[in-house]
Amino acid sequence: MAEKKNKKKKIKNKTPKPRIRIKVKSYDHRVIDEALKNIIESLSRTEANIIGPIFLPTKIRKYTVTRSPFVHEASKDQYEKRVHKRLIDIVDFNEKTLEILRGLHLPAGVDVEIKM
Repeated sequence: MAEKKNKKKKIKNKTPKPRIRIKVKSYDHRVIDEALKNIIESLSRTEANIIGPIFLPTKIRKYTVTRSPFVHEASKDQYEKRVHKRLIDIVDFNEKTLEILRGLHLPAGVDVEIKM
């Protein structure tokens, strides 16, 4: 029994593969899906391994505004703003993949964040 306690666990030192993480945000889900389709089609021409798109939770911001400051203070308007987010990981990429990412043309209203 004492031998089992003294055994140390072997920890493998694996270096993680380099990856590119693309996070795409938009207020309109149709526009973001169109942008993702464009990105995936252009990256499929290279030998890169694409993981995704991964749907991240939609962030909903709700705002309540009173209609009139003096009369009818109980009546209020409610508005909401939805931010749709998607994630794509690219593994085993080459220089051609990076060139395609630099020259990407996406529709207006799409925010793209690229991390290595």
